[in-house]
Amino acid sequence: QVQLVESGGGLVQAGGSLRLSCAASTSSMFSINAMGWYRQAPGKQRELVAAITSGSNTNYGDSVKGRFTISRDNAKNTVYLQMNSLIPEDTAVYYCNVRARGSYLLDYWGQGTQVTVSS
Repeated sequence: QVQLVESGGGLVQAGGSLRLSCAASTSSMFSINAMGWYRQAPGKQRELVAAITSGSNTNYGDSVKGRFTISRDNAKNTVYLQMNSLIPEDTAVYYCNVRARGSYLLDYWGQGTQVTVSS
């Protein structure tokens, strides 16, 4: 099993910054591949924010390019999302995603953390 614990959400004014963290705990039977963040705003579909492979290749959603930075600490099985120049449209529940291989390659999700950007 893979368990994910997210932290760092909250309320911030437009133009501000937040940093999200997601720590994955797993047994030695699992290897973690890609890690990433998705978000879902009310009435909208969940969308990719950013993802990072085990080799640190990154991919960003178009709406956050140049403002958000994803990184990971493989020794800690932790992924971070630094969010700068936040805008009200960034308001959403942010979900950590980890792709890990045990017997199978599966996606695991965090419980979600609320990010609210006020104008």
